[in-house]
This record gives sequence, C-alpha cells and structure tokens, in this order.
Amino acid sequence: MLALFGFGSLLALVAFHTFLAGVATRFFRLQLSTRWGSAVYTLVLTPLLLLVSTLVFAGALGVGTGIDVGSSTILLALLIALPLALGVAIDYLYVPSPEEYDLPDTR
Repeated sequence: MLALFGFGSLLALVAFHTFLAGVATRFFRLQLSTRWGSAVYTLVLTPLLLLVSTLVFAGALGVGTGIDVGSSTILLALLIALPLALGVAIDYLYVPSPEEYDLPDTR
C-alpha cells in the first residue's frame, strides 16, 4: 500500500513539475524581448526551480516513499528532465505565441 501511495505521489510530482516548467517557460517568453534570452533562462533557471522543488517534496515531505527507481540519476531525469521537456513542448507547441495576442492600449 505504501508503494502504491509512493507511485501515485511520484506521478503527481511529475505532473506538478510539468506544470511549473510550462508556466516558467511562458513567463520567460512574455517577459523577455529576445528569443535567445527566453531560451537561455528557460534552460538554466527552470531546472534549478525543479531541483529545489524536488529537494523539498522528495526530501522533506517524503513524496515517492517506498519507490526504488534504481539510481538518483534516473530519479533526477524523471523529476527534472522529463517535466522540463514536456513543459517546454506544451508551451511552444500548444499555447499560442505571445506575439499573436492583441492587447488594448492602456492610455
């Protein structure tokens, strides 16, 4: 039963990290005016955000307790690389580009 709860909480953490990566990518695309700036910030700061979140949830709160994934490298790939790739892909492929929105004048 503990392994089932650990597996479910690990999947929930992957989904939460995917959401965080998508939101961070969208934030950098909206706030930065250059294409390279948003890409660099996404590839540097988002994994740091996901690493801190992994340390808090998996370390302090015990999310994924009872699950043995083999090594810490596989766990980091599952909790950082996969959500980063999915979040960036969702933002770039399924969410309209920031240039496509028409904003009203604020005068």
